[in-house]
Amino acid sequence: MDTALPHIEALRRHFADLRDGTHGTEGDTVTREGKENHFRRAVELLHPYADQVLEEVNATLLLGTGEAHASGLLAALDGGLVATWTLSWPEQRETEIGPITLIAYFGRGFHHPHLRGATVHDWPLNVFTPEQAAAEVPVLRAIATADLHNLVFQRDYRIVPEISVPQRQGGAQ
Repeated sequence: MDTALPHIEALRRHFADLRDGTHGTEGDTVTREGKENHFRRAVELLHPYADQVLEEVNATLLLGTGEAHASGLLAALDGGLVATWTLSWPEQRETEIGPITLIAYFGRGFHHPHLRGATVHDWPLNVFTPEQAAAEVPVLRAIATADLHNLVFQRDYRIVPEISVPQRQGGAQ
């Protein structure tokens, strides 16, 4: 198994940040100001991909009737920073429910930023063929990665053996 899978590498970086008390590509940023600068750059880097994902949904499931909006970087209610990308459409607005929302946020008391959706908890499971099952791998990866992340939130990074023993071969750098 390739241990350099992108979702595993992202989780390694995340847990190493917690372990080392740092953030950034060199793992050397410790100040809130430095971490906010990294967050600003991350929002810029995510923007075209967030737009792409929302446009894919709009072009297919919403038949081009949707309107995408990017908030840009804003102050969050808790004093941190937030950026959102939303996709609304006539039927959704008529029922007075929220739009599809992608959120990048760096809460005031957070060690580093996070991504989330407005409502994401469950994913539909409609698998009837081996090909359909294989197509679920990115979803399964996202769920497993998010679940481990949330388990670390319930305790701390030490529940992940590779991260708690930094000298282990293949561990986070």
